[in-house]
Amino acid sequence: MNSSEIPRYPLVINGETCEPSSGVYTDVVNPATGLVVGLAASGNEADVDQAVAAAKTAFSDPQWRRMKPKQRSKILLDCANAILTHAEELAGLEITSSGATINRVSNMDIPFIADVFMTLAEEVKEYPFVTSLPVRPLPEMGHSQVWKEGVGVCGLITAWNFPLLLLTMKVAPALAAGNTVVVKPAEITPTATMRYVEILQSVLPKGVINLVLGKGSVVGEALTLHPDVDKISFTGSTAMGKHVQHNCTETLKRCTLELGGKGPAIVLLDANLDIVASGALWGVFMNAGQACESGTRLLVHEDIYEETLSVLKQKTSRLVVGNPVEPATGIGPMSTETHFHKVMSYIESAREQGARIVCGGNAASVEGCEGGFFVEPTIIADVTNDMKVACEEIFGPVLSVIKYSRLEEAITIANDTHYGLSAGIWTRDQVLAQELARELRAGSVWINDWHMMRADAPFGGYKQSGYGREFGRYSLEAYLETKAVCASFETQSDQKAMHRIVHTQ
Repeated sequence: MNSSEIPRYPLVINGETCEPSSGVYTDVVNPATGLVVGLAASGNEADVDQAVAAAKTAFSDPQWRRMKPKQRSKILLDCANAILTHAEELAGLEITSSGATINRVSNMDIPFIADVFMTLAEEVKEYPFVTSLPVRPLPEMGHSQVWKEGVGVCGLITAWNFPLLLLTMKVAPALAAGNTVVVKPAEITPTATMRYVEILQSVLPKGVINLVLGKGSVVGEALTLHPDVDKISFTGSTAMGKHVQHNCTETLKRCTLELGGKGPAIVLLDANLDIVASGALWGVFMNAGQACESGTRLLVHEDIYEETLSVLKQKTSRLVVGNPVEPATGIGPMSTETHFHKVMSYIESAREQGARIVCGGNAASVEGCEGGFFVEPTIIADVTNDMKVACEEIFGPVLSVIKYSRLEEAITIANDTHYGLSAGIWTRDQVLAQELARELRAGSVWINDWHMMRADAPFGGYKQSGYGREFGRYSLEAYLETKAVCASFETQSDQKAMHRIVHTQ
């Protein structure tokens, strides 16, 4: 493909595609091949100003802001149907920019995206946007209500690992609450997002959804500092989340953060090791380990430690690392060459600290994808919780297996982390599992499986994994303001008891 054939991805502002103010476009690279597959607009502060102004104008329109729940529900369903109509096109863009496998995007991402919109379409019809309070004697008899209203202009900043799904987790509740949005996707995976926003233009009024592509240090910075942006929702690293939070304090804008994780899973003595191995590998190797909620630490009782490693190794040997467009591929590439080297450095650190590489540990070679950034699925044994691979988020296909002797010790190890996004338990004893779930400091606890996210269940983190929740009613609440409206019906001034505090004569 020569330069004239490479597709260009501009901005979307106020219902129209437009060129970036800078006139600059940057390469989008397919991580499976190392080849350029697109040219993305490089937006700047002026573009952010224009997009925010469009979103602010759209929010000021009462036809959008005060739309009845039944009509808003229909719009959310229309969004779901629009995405499903263009599913094949969006999946192709997602695969070539992020390295996602066709299996994952087709069987998980696209159906889940539709489910998120559909779930909120039902939720808005029942959500108490207006609640009447009972009559109370103080300050006087009257009529009081609590209203829930859209917060305003929302800046939505997404990560590169699940571009469309992460975007939907933010866009759907923002629209359901009556807000308008400015989307800023990760600069390395903007192609599917740009097309997604363009598709939704057929459903939404002008200016309700806007898109500015570009670097986080430019576009993201401008969004988080912008005085006319009322809320930021950010998914990314914990380090960057802290910076986003700091920027939001400048104007006291609302902020939702979904950040890193170091998910521990405790394997009890009675666990079915075949299910453990299959589920644990699903938990850490889905999307080649590039998921914040991955189960990257497997805590195994000493009496079944070596047996568990043997089953894990056997199942890992059957996994297919390959071209993401091939249906047989289970594990795709790292997102970039830089990230590939970062993951490999973590594996090397484990060797240096005395851990044992059970399998993998090297770059993977994939026929037809010689320029890609592939890592062998890797299992590391004899890991202790103070090792680098156990403490830090690797974001690659690397499982650290830690030995424990007492259940209390396993709980301590599981909670001994700055993160708190996900945790898991593997056991046949469902009663004990429920008790253990109380002890694990994480926003999601999964029993005998992993990645058990639902469109109607909250998802978010404890500690430095962020705050706020996504999905369903729990996400909707993050995009709403609360207003008390109280009306007095007393028409005689001398009958207003509270007034006598001032009017004593």
